Amino acid sequence: MDQAYVIILFLFVLFALLGSGVWVGLALVGVAYVGMELFASGPTGDRMATTIWSASSSWTLTALPLFIWMGEILFRTRLSQDMFRGLAPWMARLPGGLVHTNIVGCTVFAAVSGSSAATLTTVGKMSIPELRKREYPEHMVIGTLAGAATLGLMIPPSLTLIVYGVSINESIIKLFFAGIVPGLVLASMFMAYVGIYSTVAGDWKPVKEAAMSFGEKMKNSKFLIPVMCLITVVIGSMFLGFATATEAAAIGVIGALVLAGVQGSLNWGTFAESLMGATRTSAMIALILAGAAFLSLAMGFTGLPRGLADAIAQWELSRFELLMVLLVFYIVLGCFLDGISSVVLTMAIVEPMVREAGIDMIWFGIFIVVVVEMAQITPPIGFNLFVLQGMTDHEMGYIARAAIPMFLIMVLMVFVLIVFPDIATWLPENVRQGPNA
Repeated sequence: MDQAYVIILFLFVLFALLGSGVWVGLALVGVAYVGMELFASGPTGDRMATTIWSASSSWTLTALPLFIWMGEILFRTRLSQDMFRGLAPWMARLPGGLVHTNIVGCTVFAAVSGSSAATLTTVGKMSIPELRKREYPEHMVIGTLAGAATLGLMIPPSLTLIVYGVSINESIIKLFFAGIVPGLVLASMFMAYVGIYSTVAGDWKPVKEAAMSFGEKMKNSKFLIPVMCLITVVIGSMFLGFATATEAAAIGVIGALVLAGVQGSLNWGTFAESLMGATRTSAMIALILAGAAFLSLAMGFTGLPRGLADAIAQWELSRFELLMVLLVFYIVLGCFLDGISSVVLTMAIVEPMVREAGIDMIWFGIFIVVVVEMAQITPPIGFNLFVLQGMTDHEMGYIARAAIPMFLIMVLMVFVLIVFPDIATWLPENVRQGPNA
């Protein structure tokens, strides 16, 4: 069968299933089943069972539910209020004032939660009422929160990087360390935008904060100590080679439980809610990964990945041109699928092309995450937009427009990564190597 017809058939079945409301993971299994029946001989059910079991029983995948659980525990503590009390005195005198608490708060919480949604909800509950009370421009409050919350996808422990690493069989620890510097650079770019806008905009007239002495600022900073200690222990254990990603995740869960217990916010109700929330999210991601593994097997029988890679090779695209094609491709795909689904759905086709072009797969993981971050704030499926709509009661169009500057900054970040690839590759190449991830 001609490659074009294969692509059309796969896309038709996929979008038919997705359009009917079937879960993404089951839709991937359905597409793969059709492909196996058409292009492979032998029992499809046996192959499906073997592939799904292999994908679901990966030891590397164990880190995923543990990091999700850690974020769920902290989401149900008083962490958000304490973070605002600790950050506000230091942010108030910067150009842009307390809007920076959105960005810095998201950056800090991203380091203890791999979820963009958890980061957005936690920091949003903290900052939106306070910034509104101080009369900061609403579109800046909404826009910076939408953009900065996506840092949860890049700064370790990133669920997207775990999924990407499992999909291409790459070291999770190396991917984690590759995300640290780009995450901080992107956060700095967001803060620079806020500072510039506050200087030139005419609608920037917030209520001024009362002056605080250095001693008072340091006293308020004590509220940041618990979360900073947890970040140091989790990331430090991996950096020093004492723990794998999975072991660091287990340490993080224990630390989060201790933190919640010390705060007095740990009871049977919050424990059960955090456990069930982590179970639901983990099961959803595991189902998507299992479906994607089966789809990868089916695509191998069709010869589609190799055929597309060969076709693009015949175009003789340079590395930069290939990356631009993939940039546009993932931005468009992100309008219809969430980030994790986009990664696992496309890796079977994209990975051979990227390796053929000689692009470092660790660096490409960070490239993918930045582009997937854009998908979180692009309609109609931008998940952060839905979360913000529920928190603020604004129309989707208003929130999407407020997030446009953040989207453009992420596009700029892609070019920064291309021009300065060492931003993503230096740390994982030089980090002390401990046990395997």
